[in-house]
Amino acid sequence: MTRVHIYFLTIFLILNFTVKSQNTTAVDVGDMLVFVIPTATIATTFIIGDTKGSWQFTKGLILTEGVTFGLKALVDKPRPDNSNRNSFPSGHTSTSFHSAAFIHQRYGISYAIPAYALATFTGFTRIYGEKHDGFDVLIGALIGIGSSYLFTTPYQREHMQLSFSSDNDNYLMGFKFKY
Repeated sequence: MTRVHIYFLTIFLILNFTVKSQNTTAVDVGDMLVFVIPTATIATTFIIGDTKGSWQFTKGLILTEGVTFGLKALVDKPRPDNSNRNSFPSGHTSTSFHSAAFIHQRYGISYAIPAYALATFTGFTRIYGEKHDGFDVLIGALIGIGSSYLFTTPYQREHMQLSFSSDNDNYLMGFKFKY
């Protein structure tokens, strides 16, 4: 089973348990995805045994949330629906895009395409639900992506090792392969 299959299975299971009624709207799905996307991402790192990735994801998420909520407190911008003054930046979008960018940086773009699609949908639901404007969503996405890029390194299984040693006129080359 590939990482994409594990990721989709995790998202499906979480959404299946959280969707309670038939009258769930797109905005409600966006509100659920802000929890589902990072939960599925961190769960996938644990399932495949990538503890280094789990830690990198966590550090990036802490930075994402810190910057997002710090800016919300400093900027004090009213929401388009005038419900409160926490519009800038979009926290749903920054969290969702952090997860997608982590997958992209750690495992590659082919694994990240579904996560980017879900993160984009989450941002759309925030505009559609009149909680944010496009600028709030754009800056939220940039915060999430930027935070992820600061902490995430590409995933590499240590299954091949090449070694070389020399001493006077003696040379030794070694190759080890784990499968």
